[in-house]
Amino acid sequence: MPMPSSTLPVTLYSCLLLFLLLLEAPLCPTNATSTSSPKLQIAASPPEVATTVTNPLSELTEVVDHPAPPTLIRPALYIIHTSNFSRPSHFATQEQWYSSLLQSLAANTVAAALTETSQRPFLYTYNIVLHGFATTLTPLEAKRISRIQGVIGVYKNRILELQSTRSPDFLGVTSSDSGVRPPVGESNSGQDVVIGLVDSGIWPESLSFDDSDLLPIGSKWRGTCENGTRFDATNCNNKLVGARFFKAGIVAEGILIDEASEFLSPRDAIGHGTHTASTAAGSEVPGANLFGFANGKARGMASRARIAMYKACWGYGSCSSADILAAMEMAIKDRVDVLSLSIGSNIDAPYYDDPISIGAFAAVRNGIFVACSAGNNGPTESTVTNTSPWITTVGAGTIDRKFPARVTLGNGEVYVGESLYSEMAQGTNMFPLLYVGFCTDDILLPDVIMGKIVVCTEASVATGFYVEAAGGAGMISITGEEQGQVIIVKSFTLPALTVGYIDGKKILSYITSAANPVAELAFGHETIIGENRAPIVAGFSSRGPSYIQPKILKPDILAPGVNIIAAWPTESSLTRLADDPRREAFNIISGTSMACPHVAGIAALLREAHQTWSPAMIRSAIMTTAVTLDNYYRPTVDQSMGVATPFEIGAGLVHFPMARDPGLVYDTSVQDYVDLMCTMNYTKEQISQVVPGIFTCSQLEGGAGGLNYPSFVVIFDNETKSRMLRRTLTKVSKQPETYTARVVNPRPDKVEVTVEPQILDFDDENKLRSYKVEFKSIVVDPTDKGTEYGYVIWENSVHQVKSPVVFMWN
Repeated sequence: MPMPSSTLPVTLYSCLLLFLLLLEAPLCPTNATSTSSPKLQIAASPPEVATTVTNPLSELTEVVDHPAPPTLIRPALYIIHTSNFSRPSHFATQEQWYSSLLQSLAANTVAAALTETSQRPFLYTYNIVLHGFATTLTPLEAKRISRIQGVIGVYKNRILELQSTRSPDFLGVTSSDSGVRPPVGESNSGQDVVIGLVDSGIWPESLSFDDSDLLPIGSKWRGTCENGTRFDATNCNNKLVGARFFKAGIVAEGILIDEASEFLSPRDAIGHGTHTASTAAGSEVPGANLFGFANGKARGMASRARIAMYKACWGYGSCSSADILAAMEMAIKDRVDVLSLSIGSNIDAPYYDDPISIGAFAAVRNGIFVACSAGNNGPTESTVTNTSPWITTVGAGTIDRKFPARVTLGNGEVYVGESLYSEMAQGTNMFPLLYVGFCTDDILLPDVIMGKIVVCTEASVATGFYVEAAGGAGMISITGEEQGQVIIVKSFTLPALTVGYIDGKKILSYITSAANPVAELAFGHETIIGENRAPIVAGFSSRGPSYIQPKILKPDILAPGVNIIAAWPTESSLTRLADDPRREAFNIISGTSMACPHVAGIAALLREAHQTWSPAMIRSAIMTTAVTLDNYYRPTVDQSMGVATPFEIGAGLVHFPMARDPGLVYDTSVQDYVDLMCTMNYTKEQISQVVPGIFTCSQLEGGAGGLNYPSFVVIFDNETKSRMLRRTLTKVSKQPETYTARVVNPRPDKVEVTVEPQILDFDDENKLRSYKVEFKSIVVDPTDKGTEYGYVIWENSVHQVKSPVVFMWN
């Protein structure tokens, strides 16, 4: 902040400001929380650093105006949310009103004047995702502006993080499904579907964004390609039809953008956005591979859909909520059909206090399907984020592809792990084994590890650099217990492989029991498809139940997110490490970030096939046709090899061939979502932070679980032994059909499930039919509670409409 004027002594300045703050203190008691005032939900201030921040803000608490020295009061970025109906009539535009709000702050406080509030520009103005603006304020100013009539929300900017070829076939998407190739002279046949991604940018030269045989985008498209560092309109084409960038929020937070390693343009410097964009809608690229691994034809889920990139993430994945909101607003204005956000926080926030939730609601109101990653904080329960019911929340699992490498112990036992090491396919000789544990550079010293195969817990490629530099003969990385048997394959630069947790314990047992433990490593430079069990839920994939609303099942769906190959910037390190000189056109990485664009691409295919479907109908088609068995027709398991639950897989693994023709769908209207928030006892002020304009408020029959959603969560407590939930189905098939109800209930000794009626007849397309399900707890032993799972299924000889059910005894 500026130094005090020379005409005002510093001591007087300090006394005036201290006096001002003391006057304000009673207005904000020290035990205030974010729920005490629906107008102000402010996150804790970030640490004062000038480097990339990767840990998202988590605590949602109201700022307390404690007396403080002037040097501690510094402006921070806030999003000011206003009511579109409260602008005083003497202001011709929203912007004039916003300017007057800031000027009123400067006129009222010495502190505001000394921080030049009235001269601060609007970093963004919003009029679709919400009505308001983003600017820098002190905490005291944020408190004051929240009390002005017409201001319905003040959100402290948050720093969120990115959640980072075989998969189309694994999900049943064939080349002919990926997008209609129209005959010469005919229409685009649906190729005007545009997938917008809010991410780290895009590498336009990648062959995955080649536009061969694509016709120009239709007239409905409003997007453009913005100029910046090494990027202009010539980098776009009939495939990449839009590219914008948003950095004001990151800059306002004091996070430096290193122009030596980052591009002030839509161009991608870290690879994440290029990877997700090509996963969703990359063009077909024959012979794609990484060091010869995963060799084949790379293509996105909707390989002929168009792509629009909205770069809002910088450095190593820092994303400002103000930038994200601006990106989502522009995507809506540009008229994308699908939005994909592989972005999240470590803590889920209430619907009205989550910028992604607010932006997604605006998108859905405009007919845009929104997919978001579930988060990488598994396997702990209730870690799932992006849980608003208008968002399709995607968890991550494996596919049926392995990159095997083998370790042979001195006792003859052989264990198969995975590796992308390729420089010495014949492997190593027998070398001494040394278990180090968590390997750090300060203990990986030549006199300790030279000539040995080092065994580490959860080693990274960087760990391999240290082992190699110290003369280690090789490395074995053991996955942590939380990741279990799911291996995140790594492109090691020395002879090294990763083994699962169970196999790792056996190797450690050998090391501790043998007098002179030795091993040899073998690398076949192989890619094996179809032999391993898949999907398996990744240990890192965040789990339900939702912390915000446990009666809405989250995540919704599972998609491939482990060891996914997709396009990569050819000037970026494969590992994002400065010491890694390797550059390739494709890379193999993992995360729910990789799972999300799979669902976005499939949603684009469904939008192309069913142009009148709402976003909720698309989600329903994806969920009710999902697969819960693996490729060996056994129940899907998690990383511990236990049977996966709906809190891990949602409805199951997305499967496009059946989603294309679901028979029936559960539609959910904007009013249904409003009624849900009313049922959750959100105040009208809180709901207005999500829903613009005038709305009516009703209670859902059966509580929050009564939302017309493609899944059920039933919570029993000491007072409630029975629940009645209603659902309405919409027929989307052409021919008349009759459906019969079937209940899968593995624990009839604990809960009774009754569906009425048992038969639904549908004549015409778009016909609606409703039914009710009664869930009755018959648990006698109060200690025998826990959680159980089942299904409610409507089926005939052609279609099966399957909804997961969760029973919880609270």
